Amino acid sequence: SKYIYESTWPSIPNSYCSGISQSPVNIESSSVQPDGNLTELRFKGFGERTALTEIKNTGREVKVMFDYGKMSVEGGDLPGVYNSVQFHIHWGDGSSSAGSEHTVDNKQYAMELHIVNSKAGHNSTAAAFADPTGLDALGFFIEATNDTGEPRSWKTLTSYLAEISSAGDSVPLNGSLSMDSLLEGVNRSNYYRYLGSLTVPSCNEVVVWTLFKDPIRVSQDLIDLFSTSLYLNKSINSPLITNTFRHTQPVNGRVVSSQTGGIRKRSPSSSASTRPLSTFSSFITVMLSVALSWL
Repeated sequence: SKYIYESTWPSIPNSYCSGISQSPVNIESSSVQPDGNLTELRFKGFGERTALTEIKNTGREVKVMFDYGKMSVEGGDLPGVYNSVQFHIHWGDGSSSAGSEHTVDNKQYAMELHIVNSKAGHNSTAAAFADPTGLDALGFFIEATNDTGEPRSWKTLTSYLAEISSAGDSVPLNGSLSMDSLLEGVNRSNYYRYLGSLTVPSCNEVVVWTLFKDPIRVSQDLIDLFSTSLYLNKSINSPLITNTFRHTQPVNGRVVSSQTGGIRKRSPSSSASTRPLSTFSSFITVMLSVALSWL
């Protein structure tokens, strides 16, 4: 895995990987600060099957692209509306080692899913990177279960892995999945919040992190497919892609906050938000989606 070379990231030109507000971090629950402003998030388009367009093997992770403009998130003290760009997954080495990036009280989960969102109004990657809250990352821990082939949505997702076995491979999803289906059963009312960075070079410190306390539960057999089905390249001797996570970084005095309590539990709805997305020209929309797709 390319993450073997994580120690070299700080030396990459124009990189922020040696900064003081890096991600991921270990969350110490005893140090989490209560924040009554962390109300429920509002998700738009998360139930639309046409919003998830393509799955690809990037050589360092599995990434699913969104039809830019169909999905967004706001509320929860986020500074505005954020348009959803893509999600990707970090994993370890199957049942032999865990692979989440963030940890809670030093517990590492089997995998971690990140939904990358860009603040509405930014018409370029440079604009998003110039804003200290230009991006929002929704992080979901993935916990292994002893079931087989569950849940169905994740069985569908992993069925595509054989078609993207080599880095650079991609296939269309053809309306087979929605984001809500992949997050089924997760309580999205309770989460941690802190300011950090991208977890890959150039590690820009422009990310509002929202980490959900309730994990996605996926059977171990499906989790194992990520570390046994995907290769770095098309050569016969290509290594498998494993341990695709950055190790935790120093908190350096940053505040990790969470709710003060009393937030009612409900199932998040893709129609919960009636606030329209900011309107961009079709050219700007496409260009921003392409520019952010590598993150």
